[in-house]
Amino acid sequence: MRSLIRAVALGALASVMLAGAAQAKPPSPVGTSDFRGVNWADPRDNYASDAVVPSGLSTADDYRTVYRTATRMVGDFRRNLGANTLRLPINPASVGTAWWRSYRAAIDAATAAGDKVILSYWEADTSKDGLIDDVGAWNRMWDTVVREYGRNSRVYFEAMNEPHGYTLEAWVAVNTGFIARHRPVPRGRIVVSGTGYNDNVTGVGAAPELRGTLLSLHFYGFWASDTAKSAWLANLTPRIGSYGYRTIIDEAGAPMTIGLNYGAHDGNTSTAYFAALTETARAQHMGIVYWPGLRFGDSYSITSVGADGHLVNNSASGVAQLRWGWGFGTTEPTNDDPAAPPGEALVNTASGRCLDVPGFSTTDGTGLDLWDCNGGGNQSYNWEADGTVTVYGSKCLTAGDRVTIGACTGAADQQWTFTAQQTVANTAGCLDAPDGGTVVLAPCSGAATQTWARGQTP
Repeated sequence: MRSLIRAVALGALASVMLAGAAQAKPPSPVGTSDFRGVNWADPRDNYASDAVVPSGLSTADDYRTVYRTATRMVGDFRRNLGANTLRLPINPASVGTAWWRSYRAAIDAATAAGDKVILSYWEADTSKDGLIDDVGAWNRMWDTVVREYGRNSRVYFEAMNEPHGYTLEAWVAVNTGFIARHRPVPRGRIVVSGTGYNDNVTGVGAAPELRGTLLSLHFYGFWASDTAKSAWLANLTPRIGSYGYRTIIDEAGAPMTIGLNYGAHDGNTSTAYFAALTETARAQHMGIVYWPGLRFGDSYSITSVGADGHLVNNSASGVAQLRWGWGFGTTEPTNDDPAAPPGEALVNTASGRCLDVPGFSTTDGTGLDLWDCNGGGNQSYNWEADGTVTVYGSKCLTAGDRVTIGACTGAADQQWTFTAQQTVANTAGCLDAPDGGTVVLAPCSGAATQTWARGQTP
């Protein structure tokens, strides 16, 4: 079936090249900076064989309930962040179904509030091969969506999220066929994903068949381990080429729940990455649709649901940096805020590895270990005036048979001193990593496994 659709799409290529070139001119190079948005995501990362359901919604919700919830979410994204765009997932198991009758309310509520909405197809969790799962079902899905929202000037259509299974030529052909099938939709409301994991727009940007469309780019800090903004700028720039004026970065994000200070750019992978991302977007007038605005269980989520049902921001410095990338303000956020110190690594002398909270856990009682130094927020510690050592800005190192993280109490088991001998000492002993992995409290001996360097990485 996939071979058949590729052949059909390629067959449509020649006719659309002629008709499409006459129909649409390239957008003037003013940029896409009016897309200031967030992704509202299913807790499963939008990959699902069944219906996609953004966090906070349920398939049991009727249209009115979804509309009320979405209105609250969109309003909070606007008030908290300054967002005006919402990106939502769709799939054939959602569109044209009983859930679709309710899910449409999220689109309707957002557009009624004046937001732009980007609808993007996600493949099922059973494949994840970067190819359309079932072309017939995919076409029927888009036929339904375009029939209902093709005349709504605030709704944009992205044929597929992260089409990494296609070659450039095949992906251009898929989009050419999509344009031909939905010819009444202006090209300026069609968003063509970059090749690979949406990670490069230069190929689709250069394709004459796709002239006049918008482009989308994804860019993440876990793709590399650089801790300097300059390195991330060098990584990002070639992915955009000369097509920034057409490109929306419709997925990009970093940990927002672990206490990182995004005003401190160099020295940490996530903060350096985010600084480069926002600087590039601002300089090239590119829109950013942050991943995710809300997704339950995701440390990247820039908001969470408060006790009153409204959204609260998870990182003041992260929000400030994102808003800078969106074009707000005249002065870039800096590391001058003492309430959000950048933290520093603790490098074990014997192993050359860093004190680490496994898996970015925030659960009290999680035992610390050693891991390769990577500049992550789970390896970033602050020495507080009350004698505690904090990670994520809210968890304290706690002495015991294992050294763990826990709610800060200021008790004796959370009091630490960095000694002249470069030990991390508690009244009950010293921080020790005797096997190069597990971190324990042991009698102070001055052994290399008990000595640490602060603020340095090998």
